Amino acid sequence: MTTPLFPLFADLQNRAVLVVGGGAVAARKIAALLAAGARVRVGAPRLEPGLQALAEAGAIEHLRGEFIPAWLDDVWLAVAATDDREVNRAVVAAGSARRLLVNVVDDAELSSFQLPSVIERGALQIAISTRGAAPMLARHLRETLEAQFDESLGALTALLGKHRRRIRAGLPDLVARRRWFERLLAGAVPRLLRQRQPLKAERALLTALRGNREARSVGSVALVGAGPGDAGLLTLRALRLLNEADVILHDRLVSAEVLALARRDAERIEVGKQAGNHHITQDGIHALMLEHAQAGRRVVRLKGGDPFVFGRGGEELEVLRAHGIAYEVVPGITAALACAAYAGIPLTHREHAQSLRLVTAHCRDSEDRLDWTGLAADRQTLAIYMGVAGLPHLQAQLLAHGRSATTPFALIENGSRPEQRVITGTLAELSERARTHDVVSPALLIVGEVAALAESLHWFGAAPVTATVASEATLSAALRTAA
Repeated sequence: MTTPLFPLFADLQNRAVLVVGGGAVAARKIAALLAAGARVRVGAPRLEPGLQALAEAGAIEHLRGEFIPAWLDDVWLAVAATDDREVNRAVVAAGSARRLLVNVVDDAELSSFQLPSVIERGALQIAISTRGAAPMLARHLRETLEAQFDESLGALTALLGKHRRRIRAGLPDLVARRRWFERLLAGAVPRLLRQRQPLKAERALLTALRGNREARSVGSVALVGAGPGDAGLLTLRALRLLNEADVILHDRLVSAEVLALARRDAERIEVGKQAGNHHITQDGIHALMLEHAQAGRRVVRLKGGDPFVFGRGGEELEVLRAHGIAYEVVPGITAALACAAYAGIPLTHREHAQSLRLVTAHCRDSEDRLDWTGLAADRQTLAIYMGVAGLPHLQAQLLAHGRSATTPFALIENGSRPEQRVITGTLAELSERARTHDVVSPALLIVGEVAALAESLHWFGAAPVTATVASEATLSAALRTAA
């Protein structure tokens, strides 16, 4: 069994470190050492241009020539970064004679210490090591974990460090201090730092330290956009909140793939919001948000698309603000952007459309309030949400107000999901084609010249179902019947 390495974070501020080698590999190690405040000596016959500039500027000391043991005098650590294994062996031997730790780049066998992959958030550092066995794995894990740790953790580390003595004095019992930290880290302080409100965060910490239970009892709500369905389109902030949530209030159309990314023990409550089937009213959603937040829970209100694009997010924030509940908003990729992109449809195009209108048509009342004259103007793209049930009315109004019957359209059903389907045609045949192909919600309607580009620019899922394809399918069926 391999003996584990002893993890160690070294303070190299103003301490001498020797790097043997003057090439690109050495330059990467030197950059990290300089960032740690080390006084770097570089021993090599020649230096690559970047290192030469550092030497001329006095940022590093250049020991010109071939390695000699005297270079190790008075140094704390050494790094061998040459492509000559015999030179690297000589550095290790001379270092061992002086009881110095030596790292040989990409040579775990010769090294007496390893340089890990590091995630940095201010004073907070997370190191990953494979004992030199699989450095690319360590790098991969670092890149994966980078997405999990918010930049505000650096500010949180600094704030806790600033008040460390006060915390220890106020909570001398270790068990009580641990429990206090658990409450603090689940409360307002991290959220306020993420929202770039450091003074409020500090006040919240001091209030918590004074034992204000009332301040701890109120939770928070995050309005989070889940995008159109593809879990890969979630923002990093959305993913982090899903992993912190105690309760998730989600729309019916939020995909299972997105929900699978949430914290396993979070309570999930479906709150409907599918066209024609609202089994929980908007007032009911408001009540659920308030109930759980006032019980001290971290609530994620997870909405398909974006909370502020036909998502009634503004109404929900007004309720939260009226009741003194802390909140934040995380944008999502709205259906118009995602569905168009996954269908290969540019929403604007220099030759076809100079403007874009986002329109909702989920009920007859909203349709009657639309500016049909403006919507019927050419050289623009219409992205119409929740319009499947009202397609005949939409079609009639656009044609009646002057939009050409030959204007292309695209109906994108289940955009960005594996079952995505795109139906194209002209405005004159919109209702008929939707009925023929039994288009159902969720579906986005795009009207405008750019919709025709779906036939040539599509890249995701099945090719668009065009009028030509439909005709060929009908002909094939007729031939099979005749045979």
